[in-house]
Amino acid sequence: MHEEEALSDNHPGPNHFELHQTGRDHKHRNATYCKRRKAVLKYLERKYGTVRDFYQRHKTTLPYILWGIFLAGYLTMVIAACALNFHRALPLFMITMAAILFVVWDHFMAKYDHRIKELLSPGRRLLDSHWSWLKWVIWSSLILGVVLWLIFDTAKLGQQQLVSFSGLIVYVILLFLFSKHPSKVRWRPVFGGIGLQFLLGLIMLRTGPGLRAFQWLGKQVQTFLEHTDAGASFVFGENYTDHYLAFKFLPMLVFFSAVMSMLFYLGLMQWIIRKIGWLMLVTVGSSPVESVVAAGNIFFGEMESPLLVRPCIQHATRSELHAIMTAGFATIAGDVLGPYISFGISPAHLLTASVMSAPASLAVAKLFWPETETPKVTLKNAMKMEMGDSRNLLEAASQGASASISVVAHIAVNLIAFLALLSFVNAALSWLGSMFDYPQLSFEIICSYIFMPFSFMMGVDWQDSFMVAKLIGYKTFFDEFVAYERLSELVDLRKQAGPKFVDGVQQYMSIRSETIATYALCGFSSISSLGLVIRTLTSIAPSRKHDIALGAVRALIAGNIACFMTACIAGILSSTPVDITCHHILENAFASGLSQNTTDVVSCCQSLLSRYCILDHNFFISIINLKFGPKDPFHLFLNFITFTLFKYENVCGNSNHLSF
Repeated sequence: MHEEEALSDNHPGPNHFELHQTGRDHKHRNATYCKRRKAVLKYLERKYGTVRDFYQRHKTTLPYILWGIFLAGYLTMVIAACALNFHRALPLFMITMAAILFVVWDHFMAKYDHRIKELLSPGRRLLDSHWSWLKWVIWSSLILGVVLWLIFDTAKLGQQQLVSFSGLIVYVILLFLFSKHPSKVRWRPVFGGIGLQFLLGLIMLRTGPGLRAFQWLGKQVQTFLEHTDAGASFVFGENYTDHYLAFKFLPMLVFFSAVMSMLFYLGLMQWIIRKIGWLMLVTVGSSPVESVVAAGNIFFGEMESPLLVRPCIQHATRSELHAIMTAGFATIAGDVLGPYISFGISPAHLLTASVMSAPASLAVAKLFWPETETPKVTLKNAMKMEMGDSRNLLEAASQGASASISVVAHIAVNLIAFLALLSFVNAALSWLGSMFDYPQLSFEIICSYIFMPFSFMMGVDWQDSFMVAKLIGYKTFFDEFVAYERLSELVDLRKQAGPKFVDGVQQYMSIRSETIATYALCGFSSISSLGLVIRTLTSIAPSRKHDIALGAVRALIAGNIACFMTACIAGILSSTPVDITCHHILENAFASGLSQNTTDVVSCCQSLLSRYCILDHNFFISIINLKFGPKDPFHLFLNFITFTLFKYENVCGNSNHLSF
C-alpha cells in the first residue's frame, strides 16, 4: 500500500499548467498550418493566374498547336503504315489525301473566293453574250456523243442496253405529259440531274477504279455493320440468329443510328452534305434548300433530312416542297443499308443506287412540278445546319441509339401488319378466283401485270419482267423491306443453281434482272411512307399543311419514277453477265464432249451430289453411257469422278434421284 502511494507521488497526473501549455502548442501548430496553406493557395493562385493570362494571350494559337501535334502524329502513323506495307495501307492513304484535298480546298475558297470570281468574270460575261447559240452546240454535241456511245455499246453488249435507254426516254416523256405546269418546265435541272446521274453511274459501274472502289466500300460497310453482333449476342444470347429479323437485322439500325449521330455531333456529316449539296446546286441548277435536302437523303431518311433545313421549310415554295418530298421517296437512308445487305443484296449496287438517286430525284421533281415562284431561301441560309443538342460524343451516341427506337418499332410493326395483310389478301383473291375456276389469283399476279410494262422499260428481260413487277408491287403497296426480302429469296434460288422452272413456274431471274431490280426498289416510295412524310413536314411547318398534302401524292409517284430512271441508267451501264450455273456447265460439257476447265465440272458434280441422293451408281453411269461411248475420253473422266465420289464420300442421306 505504501509502495503504491510512493509510486503515485513520483508520477503525478497532468496539472492545469501543463494542460494550458498543450493547448497553446496545438493552436500554434494550427496557425502554422493555416499560414502554410494560405501560402500554398496564394502560390497556386498566382500560377493559375499566370496560366490563365498565358491562355488568354494565346488562345487563338494554342488550338492550332494542339491540332498540329495531332496531325503530325497522324501523318507519322500514315507514313509508317505505307512504309511497312503500301498495298495494305492504300485505303488509309487515299482517305487521308482526300481529306487533305477538301480541307485545303475549303481554306482556299474561303480566302480567295471573291478574287476567283473577279478573275473569271470576263470569261463568264463572254459566255453569257454567246450563250444563245453556244448552248445548242453543247446540247447537240452531247446528244451526238450519247448516240454514238449507244451504237458502239449496243454492238458490243447487245440490245438490252438500248431497251433501257428507250425506257429512260419514255419516262421523261410521261413526266412531261403529266407535269403540273408543262409550259413552265426548265430543262436545265432535268437534263442536269439526269446527266449527273449518268456520270456518277458511269464512274461507279463502268470504270475499273470506280467499280473497285465501290465494291471495296460495300465490303467495308458490311464488315463495319457486323460489329452489331457483339451487342446483339450480349443482349439476346448466343442463339440470337435463330430470330434473324428481330435480333440480327433490327439491331443494325440501332448501331448505325448511333454512329451517324456521333458523326453529326462532330460536324462531319454536315460538312459532307454541304459539299454534295453544293455539287448538285452547281451541276443540276436546283435551289439551295432542294440541293441540301437531296444530299442529306443519301445518309438520312425522309423524316430526318428535312430537319437539316428546318427554318427554311416554312419559306419554301410549293415546287421546293414537292422536291423535298420526292427526294425522300426516291432514296433510302444509310441506316437501312445494313439490313438490306444482310438479306444478301449487293452492297456495291445499294451504295451506287443511293448516290445516283439523289440527282435523279431533283430532275424528276423539277419536271413533274416546275418552279413557278421565286425561291426565298438563300444559299447561306440553306447551308446553316443545326449541330444538335448533345453535350459530348457519348451523349450523341446515346441519343442516336434512342432515336432509332421509333424507327425499329415502325419497321417491325409494319412488317408484321403488311405480311399478315398480304396473306389475307392472297387468300381472299384465291377464294374470289376459285369462283371463276382460277384459284391461282393473287396479289403478286395482279402486280405482275400492272407493273410489267414499267419493269420491261427498265431493260429487264421479258421473261423476268413479271417477277420484277411483283417486287415493285410489294415495294409500292407494302414496304421496300418486303420487296428486298423477296428479292433475296430469288437471289438464293439462283445461287443454288436449281431448275429455273418447276411445274411451269419460274423460280429465279438472271443476274442482270436482279441488278436492275436492286436499283428500282432502292427508295422509300411506298404508300406506308406517305403518311410519315406528311406528318414530319407538317410538324415542322404547320402553316404549310395544305401545300404539303397537295403535293404528297405527286411526290410519291415522282419518287417511284426516279427509282425507275435510276434502274434504267443501271441497265444502260451494267454489262450483261452470263449466268454460270452447274446446269449450264454440265450441259455444255455433255454437248461438246470435253471441258476446258475440268475443275468446274468436278465442283458442279460435288455440289449436285451433295444436294441429291443417288440410288445407284450404275444409274448415273447409265446416263453417261447414253451420251458418250464407252471409250470416250470425257466419258472415262466423268466415270472416274462419279466412282470417286461414291466410293470415298458419303454424300447421300435420302432416297432421291439425281436430276440434271
